[in-house]
Amino acid sequence: MLRLGYPLRSPDLVVYKNYALCYDQQKKIPHWVLELLVENDLKGDGNRNKSNFKSDPNFSVIFSSQNEDYLKSGWSRGHMAAAGNHKYDQDAMNDTFYLTNVVPQDLNNNAEFWNRIEIHCRGLLKNFNRVWLVSGPMFLSRSQGNKKFIEYEVIGKSEVAVPTHLYKVVLAEKNDKIAMGCFVVPNKPIPREQSLKEHQVPLEFIEAKTGFTFFPKLEQRAVEDLCKIGGCQMKTAQEFELYYLTKQMDSARNLNHLEKLWKQIGAKSLKPDAEASNVYNRKKSEFKKLDNFQIVKRSEQTRKG
Repeated sequence: MLRLGYPLRSPDLVVYKNYALCYDQQKKIPHWVLELLVENDLKGDGNRNKSNFKSDPNFSVIFSSQNEDYLKSGWSRGHMAAAGNHKYDQDAMNDTFYLTNVVPQDLNNNAEFWNRIEIHCRGLLKNFNRVWLVSGPMFLSRSQGNKKFIEYEVIGKSEVAVPTHLYKVVLAEKNDKIAMGCFVVPNKPIPREQSLKEHQVPLEFIEAKTGFTFFPKLEQRAVEDLCKIGGCQMKTAQEFELYYLTKQMDSARNLNHLEKLWKQIGAKSLKPDAEASNVYNRKKSEFKKLDNFQIVKRSEQTRKG
């Protein structure tokens, strides 16, 4: 019966420079993506502007999504291993742009609520030494009468599956202390006022709906509820708005652009924190030095002329 071999699927585990995943060749999205974050992962010169989304060479083209599948689909390319988690190395950040690490995600969800979750997970390293993250898509049923259905859109020629929901399992550790939080969010816009705790679910719920057992080698010891020890307090809507404007200031093209962003902070009644003030002052100093250098250079050229 097996003389010609048995049907093969994708490898159960593909390891990249700083994350690993299990890929669904039929739906052309990951089953799960695993990361281990430590503080140094978040520091460095890794720049997402130097990275490009691309097909994963580990998989045949017939099992892969393409950038063209997302074009004009109405869905964004949503990272599961976030690019911002791997700033320590440009190659590690580039790895997160493989389309195997991407799912079709609602644009607002990707830029807003899911982004806030990712920022929050990085912030956990202020109180913990290590943070494990498992992220991925979910396909949940809906009821119609006395029946249930699982329905989802597919996009592009590759028919990439659009998940109905996204999940993230967070495991944070410091010495003998370990805490876990498990979250499921719908793949649609989520109001800014909603809290992370509103989307908390038992680990068993995610395991039952995905078919995977998470952290099977976790030692049998007390695991605290991340939300009960204050580990689920995301940035408020205003804090997130300030964070976003601070990032924009850090990428300002010129002094005029920087000043416009700084004024937006005041116009939105936001109170600049130390990070925003430091970025503003640093960029302002850089632009003034550049302007002075250009003035001197033009003066030298005029004298030579």
